[in-house]
Amino acid sequence: MMRTSIVFLLLVTLAVPVYVAQTRTAKTLDIYLVDVEGGNSTLFVSPSGESLLIDTGNGGSAAARDAGRIMAAIKDAGLRQIDHLITTHWHGDHFGGMAELAARIPIREYIDHGANVQPADAADTFLQKTYPELYNKAKHTVVKPGDKIPVAGLDVRVMASAGEVIKTSLPGAGRPNPYCAAFKPQEVDRTENAQSVGSHITFGKFRVLHMGDLTVNKEFDLMCPNNRIGTVDLFVVSHHGQPISNSEVLVHAIHSRVAILNNGTRKGGQPEAMKVIHSAPGLEDLWQLHFSQLSGQEYTVPGMFIANTVDQQPSAMPVAAMPAPQPGPSAPSPPAHNGIAYWIKVSAEQDGSFTVTNGRNGFSKTYRPKPSS
Repeated sequence: MMRTSIVFLLLVTLAVPVYVAQTRTAKTLDIYLVDVEGGNSTLFVSPSGESLLIDTGNGGSAAARDAGRIMAAIKDAGLRQIDHLITTHWHGDHFGGMAELAARIPIREYIDHGANVQPADAADTFLQKTYPELYNKAKHTVVKPGDKIPVAGLDVRVMASAGEVIKTSLPGAGRPNPYCAAFKPQEVDRTENAQSVGSHITFGKFRVLHMGDLTVNKEFDLMCPNNRIGTVDLFVVSHHGQPISNSEVLVHAIHSRVAILNNGTRKGGQPEAMKVIHSAPGLEDLWQLHFSQLSGQEYTVPGMFIANTVDQQPSAMPVAAMPAPQPGPSAPSPPAHNGIAYWIKVSAEQDGSFTVTNGRNGFSKTYRPKPSS
């Protein structure tokens, strides 16, 4: 018995330095953009081993599918828990997989913008019953603009939350925004989209912007008359590439080198938004989680930059973009994609360089630091 105890203690002692060494030798910020079929789920893994997940994909019958896809990324990253979960807003394609995911892996902190402003049965039931059961076992934080989320190795700042935006520019930002003069406001957005938690994440000289589904009027509030964000290296395209977000005051002013579109087969990637993205100053490449019928060949990117297609491959993709169907229960179902899903992975260095990899075909491209960065 004594000998068994000594052997056990020796094994435990030897295992500890191995785990510490693994966490210390990681040098990159790794970002997984998970295909949740036109929802959102983006996983950030710091070199410290600490993790931040933004959104959990769709609910209902799709919850198990999307949670499984998120778990695949979590396992690839070698994580045993999610340290921080941001739910950008209370739409089902952003929080729907949360309960399913929480049943599969511990989540230590739940972060959101606060109360739902757009009553709906599914969201209200979730917020009244399921959500408190989840965060009562962990930590619950309601963030406001300017707050920092403590992730070791990263600087994570909240740019927008609950319909408000930061009032003070980030360091090095604050110059007049030339795109404000031509801005045309849309109707006031009283939905949850305008409440989105938007985040700016910095790792050394590498900068990422993820604004959830924040809509154009709030983009104007954030970016005008002065650009409070400055420039970024990577832009996770807002609202799946829909034109009620992605105004020039944001997309053109941030001068992102790379944009990644978390769209679905028939959700997002519409021509009005794609024109703004493709014409953004400084943009080197646009990557897409899905090919989009709403882009057609006219506005889509080459296939090597697209991570996912559909289960039944069409013989050809039309040149013209398909008009977006009206949302609602009568909308036709998009082509199914329930088979293998592929992520887009970004690995960033502190010097500002980063590599983007398409999980479907293995194609990757490295973006070296600009001389001025």
